[in-house]
Amino acid sequence: MFKQSNRAHLASRAAQTSITLAFAAVLAACANYAGIHSDKEMAEPQSYATEQSLPAADDGGRWPAPDWADQFGDAQLHALLDEALAGSPTLEQARARIAAASAYSETAKANTLPQVGASYSWTRQRYSENALVPPPYAGSWQSENKGLLSASYDLDLWGKNREALRAAVSQVQASQADAEAVRLALDTSIARSYNQLARLYALRDIAQSDVGQREQIVRITTGRIANGLDTEVERKTADADLATSRATVSALDGRIVVTRYQIAALLGKGPDRGLSIERPHLGIGDEVRLPGNLPADLVSRRPDLVAARWRVDSMTHDIKEAKAEFYPDINLSASLGLDAFGFGRLLTAASRTMWAGPAIHLPIFDGGALRAQLKGRYADFDYAVATYNQTLVTALSDVATGLSQIRSTDAQLVDVTTAQDAARSAQQLALTQYRAGLTNQLTVLNAETNALAAERAVADLKMDRRDQQIALAAALGGGYTDTQADAIAAR
Repeated sequence: MFKQSNRAHLASRAAQTSITLAFAAVLAACANYAGIHSDKEMAEPQSYATEQSLPAADDGGRWPAPDWADQFGDAQLHALLDEALAGSPTLEQARARIAAASAYSETAKANTLPQVGASYSWTRQRYSENALVPPPYAGSWQSENKGLLSASYDLDLWGKNREALRAAVSQVQASQADAEAVRLALDTSIARSYNQLARLYALRDIAQSDVGQREQIVRITTGRIANGLDTEVERKTADADLATSRATVSALDGRIVVTRYQIAALLGKGPDRGLSIERPHLGIGDEVRLPGNLPADLVSRRPDLVAARWRVDSMTHDIKEAKAEFYPDINLSASLGLDAFGFGRLLTAASRTMWAGPAIHLPIFDGGALRAQLKGRYADFDYAVATYNQTLVTALSDVATGLSQIRSTDAQLVDVTTAQDAARSAQQLALTQYRAGLTNQLTVLNAETNALAAERAVADLKMDRRDQQIALAAALGGGYTDTQADAIAAR
């Protein structure tokens, strides 16, 4: 008897071993993702050398505020930015992309929840006398009524649906950051175009002043001709210079109108809207001082960097979802309803029908489709990481370039302003001497040309500095802050 029990035990162990080996053999034959991986990583801002190019202010700098454009003290610019925010087609496109991403995330969330549905069908059918349906229904026409209430739930043992949801949520965050990047780019374009309009008005003032100077030279030349000090050559030269100066004013008027049209297009309005824009009155703006801990904090301050980080996070979850496809998928489903021939017996207890059970799917051989899908996800991940790293390099370069340009412009302004003062004095002295007959017209024209060039150089540098200040504010993120940065860090 002991031997029989021992034999039964051994037989049971043998059976268990056989089942285990069989299961292991099945799993070994299943599709797997061995050898598919990526070694790409997002670069850390601190890994780039920036200490010399991006020095933090000793007295503490600050990040731009969302209303950074108000530093120039022009109420019209503020109003234009608000107008663009309300009606720009470019921003509407960005908002539509957010809505699309949100809808996709809602679909992904639905896949993590139980699905319940109801159906009703009515069919009229003649049943064969030689098939499965027995008499009295065989050979007769019958109306079948069927009403079912069904439910299903994917157990999601390996987190496939949860990872798809996380990937979709990250895409929503990326789309929101993209929208902020679009808004910042639009604000920057409007501010820089507005500054260009101010530049053209300043150059027009200089050109109009030059017209006045040329008219004065024409009058002095006419008097000198009457006194025999000049000839018709000097008169024609003075007339030609006057006509050239007036043409410069006309050209600037045309460029002013074109710039107005450009601003109107940025606002999402017709060209006539640009004609109602008044002359800008922009101030110098705030002192330029970089904030502390710049490289590290920039990744949460630049919307394009934030969007790139969220896309890397999304690709990470896409990879996990693709890996979960290699494992068994178990779906629980059940159905309860009524099924009967004719309407009279449908609502009776005998017409009840119900079933329930699991459905298991295990990929064994798929021709390499799952491995190819996972390789594609890793390729997308590598691309997203490379895009983030390149965006980070570009962001650091933008800030360093903007700061360097401002410092260079400040240094140039000192020398050019000195040159402007000297050129103005030389111009007045030459004109006085010409009026008194102590010098010739060529000396006056040379002094006038030098003074005009110096005034244009000063005006251009002042406008350049403001333009560079606008660009630096944009390079620092324009007041944007990612409130979900900790979510990425936690993952």
